[in-house]
Amino acid sequence: MALTGLNCQVSKGRNEVCKESVGGLAGVYFINYTTGSFTKNGDGELTAIPSGSTLYYYELKGTSAYTETVNTSRENGTTFFSQELTLNLKKLTNEMTTQLKLMAYGRPQIILWTLNGEALLAGEKEGCDVTAGTIQTGGALGDLYGYSVTFQGQEKLPASFVSGSTTTTAIPTSVLNGNTIVYGSN
Repeated sequence: MALTGLNCQVSKGRNEVCKESVGGLAGVYFINYTTGSFTKNGDGELTAIPSGSTLYYYELKGTSAYTETVNTSRENGTTFFSQELTLNLKKLTNEMTTQLKLMAYGRPQIILWTLNGEALLAGEKEGCDVTAGTIQTGGALGDLYGYSVTFQGQEKLPASFVSGSTTTTAIPTSVLNGNTIVYGSN
């Protein structure tokens, strides 16, 4: 449905917010690309993951980051949202190298869990592609011995918030919709 006339006008104001937020990611959930529908409420928040999905959780600590960029062209009359996730995963293992290869071959949908307790769905319609990555041993004792991987998505709409996410759970049972979460091992 095209937005025309009044549909494109700002509809709410915003006050200055308190300074209790922090940057960073607590973890990410990978969902192998599915064309099933993510269910949303009237505010556009994700309320259910497609049934039959398996989520693979990666715990994060450190310098992993997510950035979403608005891309608008007045000349072309287009707007889309670029989503970029950079993960730094410590320690090289054969198992993780295999998973990295599978991520690069596929285009997973990714739920990002922030240190503030919000969760966002990146790559909802188109998935996210691995666009860069390194497997590195470092040169000095304090260098990264692990993986640095960049995922990019391009979507018509910005990443959806997950309804009911908190600092203790990114995906409430109601949103999980009976699906399974696979947690990692060291």
